[in-house]
Amino acid sequence: LPSGYRYITCQIQNCSDKTMTVQFAVGTDRDSLTVQDDYIFLQTTSANRTKYYVSYRRNGFAQMKLPKYALPKDLQIISTDENQVFVAVQEWYQTDTYNLYQSDPQGVYYSILLENVRSTKQPEENVLIDILEVRGVKGVFLANQKIDGKVTTLITYNKGRDWDFLNPPDIDMNGKPTNCKPPDCYLHLHLRWADNPYVSGTVHTKDTAPGLIMGAGNLGSQLVEYKEEMYITSDCGNTWRQVFEEEHHILYLDHGGVIVAIKDTSIPLKILKFSIDEGQTWSTHNFTSTSVFVDGLLSEPGDETLVMTVFGHISYRSDWELVKVDFRPSFPRECTDDDYESWELTNLQGDRCIMGQQRSFRKRKISSWCIKGRSFTSALTSKVCECVNSDFLCDYGFERSAPRKAESSKCFADFWFNPEAPPEDCVLGQAYTSSTGYRKVVSNVCEGGVDLQQNLAQHMCPLIAPKGLQISIREESLALKPGEDITFIVRQEQGDILNTKYQVDLGDGFKAIYVNLTMTGEPIRHRYENPGIYRVSVKAENVAGHDEAVVFVQVNSPLQALNLEVVPVVGRNQEVNLTAIILPKNPNLTVFYWWIGNNLQPLLTLDNFLVTKFAETGDVRVTVQASCGSSMLQESKVVHVFDHFHVLPLKFTKHLDMYNPDIPEWREDVGRVVTRLLAKETNIPEETLMTVVKPGLPTSADLHVLLPANQPKRKRSVTSDKRIAAIKQALNAHNISFFLRGGYWVLVTLADSDSDSQRIGGGSGYWAIVVLFVICLVAVGAFILYKFKRQ
Repeated sequence: LPSGYRYITCQIQNCSDKTMTVQFAVGTDRDSLTVQDDYIFLQTTSANRTKYYVSYRRNGFAQMKLPKYALPKDLQIISTDENQVFVAVQEWYQTDTYNLYQSDPQGVYYSILLENVRSTKQPEENVLIDILEVRGVKGVFLANQKIDGKVTTLITYNKGRDWDFLNPPDIDMNGKPTNCKPPDCYLHLHLRWADNPYVSGTVHTKDTAPGLIMGAGNLGSQLVEYKEEMYITSDCGNTWRQVFEEEHHILYLDHGGVIVAIKDTSIPLKILKFSIDEGQTWSTHNFTSTSVFVDGLLSEPGDETLVMTVFGHISYRSDWELVKVDFRPSFPRECTDDDYESWELTNLQGDRCIMGQQRSFRKRKISSWCIKGRSFTSALTSKVCECVNSDFLCDYGFERSAPRKAESSKCFADFWFNPEAPPEDCVLGQAYTSSTGYRKVVSNVCEGGVDLQQNLAQHMCPLIAPKGLQISIREESLALKPGEDITFIVRQEQGDILNTKYQVDLGDGFKAIYVNLTMTGEPIRHRYENPGIYRVSVKAENVAGHDEAVVFVQVNSPLQALNLEVVPVVGRNQEVNLTAIILPKNPNLTVFYWWIGNNLQPLLTLDNFLVTKFAETGDVRVTVQASCGSSMLQESKVVHVFDHFHVLPLKFTKHLDMYNPDIPEWREDVGRVVTRLLAKETNIPEETLMTVVKPGLPTSADLHVLLPANQPKRKRSVTSDKRIAAIKQALNAHNISFFLRGGYWVLVTLADSDSDSQRIGGGSGYWAIVVLFVICLVAVGAFILYKFKRQ
């Protein structure tokens, strides 16, 4: 489709053109279809408003319910694991930030988690959003928030329900005090993905190394772009240590038992650093005798591997150099149970119950020098906790007064949301539950204790009046040709559909009543045979109320011909009528665009004529476009604008009317032959004469006598009088005639032999001066006579 793609489904057992079902009234946006885990996402745009849809486990699509006035400009899918959708939404007021939302398990209803997450526009319209899921511990995310130009790093342990700043270390890598104390100073990290897929990004985590996070950033009141000091934590963000002053590429080996670091630099290297005690101490290793420009780091398959490869090039013109580094000989044995110790996951407040459970992990002791190996598992124990307030977040339509503060647990309904109102898909006879404003965080496993959902009230679905009734056209065009098929699709956004009747009026006498029309999605196919404007209406009505939708369909034949009728010679500032003649005639269905001269802005009319004036002399091009439905034609003519010229009305013998087809080409040919004969008879230059045959019957014409371009102004009247006399003499002597089919000779004469010619001129012409002079004489005479009588 011109506006995107059509999303069509059918049963695979019986799939054909006749059994296909159109899911959306309008086309889906290009490149918007995304399949991720149990979800399918797509979007549609109509009337400059984008709607987003989701399908859960391949069921029907439902519109994603964001806050009513989010009015998203863009939406990015962040995560879809654990039966939940994280999305970043750029709302109408945002330019370089997004808001983070979390869904219910079906991916339909969304609640706000964090506002103003920083984003960066990449080439080819790609967007990078500063949010990172920490691998190894479910529910932990890092995000960079930008407020008033200031970027700070936040961490959450419960899937975005609560956010906190990163605690800064007390000392730097050299053992000196950092003098970084909250709330004025925190640790901030860059959350960028690497352009090179063979090197780590600015933050590195791993599924088999829970709690181990290594990233580049700085201490201070905000993130500084050019500062990329390296920090590490082994307890999932509770305590941090500085390990390097510059950014390094990181590689975890043996489930994080060995951390390899190579400086991120543009100069050649031959030294790498590694640590076997979670970054407490670092050793160096010469991986090559010749320095190389490092392009990337690779580990052999398997999380337990201790073999890695450094690849790069010695010079920019050389081939790749591959250097294999094997750490296995450095370890004398494999680890036993005595080589491990446990650690418990806590958040920054010291709470051990996170996501409804206490989780403990095991890690190798700092003093143990052994290989974890393939059989190593990091998870040790988990214990379900009683539910507390922090295990619940705000339901759809509700928000917390202070979204980032853990102590703020109360949720308030937004002004646009009525918690007592039945849901849009409520069906008469079924029950629904009104929200208390809270819902448990998805994948939170707490049991007992506090239940913020315990006072849920059950209600029976009332009969809801239809609302949001829409008529769309599958062909996406409201203009069509006579006899062309058109398909109407009726949809209803809200209200009951099982007990609603739909009265359809297609505007040409066809009327029908449907039941369950919007539920079945049955299209209404029709064909208009005659041109015209048809009012198509659908009225949905039940006992609770009604709604109506109306569209106007234009049925017209394509334009076949367009002719611009205009007098070719006009006087300056004289009104002139520009007329467009179209075939076939489609009254009230054709729009005319008029361009005068070089003006790029057209004048629009629904009538086929335009009355205008020309303020300057010279040649002016007049162009008209006629648009009717999907067809458009154009015609253009040149108008000659003069200050002075004469017009002599002409008539023809009646035989000419018998053969007058009244078309532009015929009139132009007759005008040319009359002009040529007069010029030959009177010896007047042909370029100063122009005969314009008028449309209609009886056939008549106007002869325009133009002033020569090189004629001096003082001689114009004398010369014109001589030419006019010569033309009249030729016409009165019956010297101008031409041959017509049927053996007739057509005689050209003056329309009124006793009348003088008309003189056309500008506002400052000769006759204007004469008239003004006469008026002055009359006024002076009247004044003198009045004075004489009083005496």
